[in-house]
Amino acid sequence: MFHLDLQEVSQFGLIRVLVLLYVCVCVCVCVCVCVCVCVCVCVCVRVLYTTDRLYFATLRVRPKNTANTHYFSMDEELVYESFYADFGPLNLAMLYRYCCKVNTNLKSFTLSRKKLVHYTSHDQKKRANAALLIGAYAVIYLKRSPEEAYRTLISGNNTGYLPFRDAAVGECVFNLTLIDCLQGISKALEHGFINFERFDVEEYEHYERVENGDMNWIIPGKLLAFSSPHPHSKMEKGYPLHAPEAYFDYFRQNDIKAVVRFNRKLYDSRKFEDAGFEHHDLFFHDGTTPSDLIIRRFLHICESTEGAVAAHCKAGLGRTGTLIGCYLMKHFWFTAAEAIAWVRLCRPGSIIGRQQNFLEEKRHSLWVQGDVHRSKQKLIQQRLSRRQQLQRHPINFQEGSLTQGERLTELKGKRPARSNSSRYIFFISWLLVISYNLGKLCEQTRSLSFRVRRKDLQI
Repeated sequence: MFHLDLQEVSQFGLIRVLVLLYVCVCVCVCVCVCVCVCVCVCVCVRVLYTTDRLYFATLRVRPKNTANTHYFSMDEELVYESFYADFGPLNLAMLYRYCCKVNTNLKSFTLSRKKLVHYTSHDQKKRANAALLIGAYAVIYLKRSPEEAYRTLISGNNTGYLPFRDAAVGECVFNLTLIDCLQGISKALEHGFINFERFDVEEYEHYERVENGDMNWIIPGKLLAFSSPHPHSKMEKGYPLHAPEAYFDYFRQNDIKAVVRFNRKLYDSRKFEDAGFEHHDLFFHDGTTPSDLIIRRFLHICESTEGAVAAHCKAGLGRTGTLIGCYLMKHFWFTAAEAIAWVRLCRPGSIIGRQQNFLEEKRHSLWVQGDVHRSKQKLIQQRLSRRQQLQRHPINFQEGSLTQGERLTELKGKRPARSNSSRYIFFISWLLVISYNLGKLCEQTRSLSFRVRRKDLQI
């Protein structure tokens, strides 16, 4: 009996141990889940919104919405179309659509009491683009500086973000960082290149497509980049080619006055000229960098053209983007990285290979040229302003008042007239001087004659 009781007790103890082990396992699982949640919460980065409602998170598992939190992701909705190994940054239309979505969520009545968490995956490429979206939103709409937005995105347990690269084949020679992109957006915002209140996203997405012209404005109203026209409009290798005539209407509607070509001649430039556009050829080889002469000529064309300029090479990416970058650096004080970032946001794939390093090398000289140009323009504007001011407000003298010339004439008229006696005195003085000189001359002559006679007598 005792043995049986002991066995029963042992069996009962074993059951208790198994139950305890099961409970421990459950507790451990719960703890792990809590830790994971805590880690996820720690990864959340708050963008300083006025109501503390907007967050950014990197998560491994798709979260579920709760009573207090609304999660959303753009990883599958906004996707970069790569050329080779490039993966971003996302273009201007995608940035616009993201900002619209965030603004809609923030203003939504059903989400008014919820925190909004923009989450992304641990895919480094998607994560970099997601960080760019929310960082750009902070700069554009929350009025944060690029540095403030970037510090927030790397705070907490966040690791760094994968830098963007160019669309070249092979090794990357220039890293375009997240802060570079945010600074480029901030600089563009400062100079009025970004205005999402008037931005036409449908027009942007329509004309950026190859079949519709493959065109993008880099500086709205001033510089447009597009791919090279061809002799005739036709289909080749599955995509359309456009003749110069295909661009005439759009160029006229947008006040484009000049076309600049950097690639070899694929079409007759007289087609543009006969249609009323200026046309300039500044050829240099694909994938290379422009000479100083080409840079000066391109900048002069842009500066002297009263209207917009459309520039192209073969694809409208490398050579075109490089020279437009030079213009941004000279006239708007962009750094090389800021110029590259902005041009790529407007026209993905632009500025390739060593062209990136070339812009970095040209930064200082272009800034100096820009300072000189602005000084000259300021002096010209001051002179024009003075001239216009004189034309608008001419000097009007009151009736009866004297001009400066009249005052001088009056003063001259008040001088006493010279009397005739003074003239006679001058004449008599002149005669006396002559008489005195003649007397001295006669005396010297008599003295000389006397000496001659004396010598004769002695002989």
